[in-house]
Amino acid sequence: MSDSIDAAVRRLLDEREIIGLAVRYCQAVDARDYDALHDVFVADATADLAGIEEVGIEAIIARCSRVLDPCNATQHLVGNHLVTLDGDTATAQCEVQAQHVRRGVDGGSTFTLGGRYRDQVTRTPAGWRITHRDLETSWVTGNPAVLG
Repeated sequence: MSDSIDAAVRRLLDEREIIGLAVRYCQAVDARDYDALHDVFVADATADLAGIEEVGIEAIIARCSRVLDPCNATQHLVGNHLVTLDGDTATAQCEVQAQHVRRGVDGGSTFTLGGRYRDQVTRTPAGWRITHRDLETSWVTGNPAVLG
């Protein structure tokens, strides 16, 4: 292959792996497999999750657990991915719709959030990982008490 084809293939593989971070995050939190988030974030990652800043993977996991564990079910869907590569770093964003269900809560059993994940990512020896995530909420519907 020519150098330009090799570079194009490398870029496509990098983009696919970075998009996979958003998908693996959703699968992990919906399955409550928080240990899997160690393969999504670097250890000292930061996150601004709807206005609350978390520092370090353990704090991010604790926040996810605190919000999601009371739910009977959740479903996080992501799409419209955009990745911008810059060597061994990149920015990535995608749209997210997160459905949360908690039966028996006064005011209704569902809460849905729509918004955007904006990630800073870096290539590590173990592959691409998120170094910072922003959750930008665009809209909500339903009962916020579902989240506790």
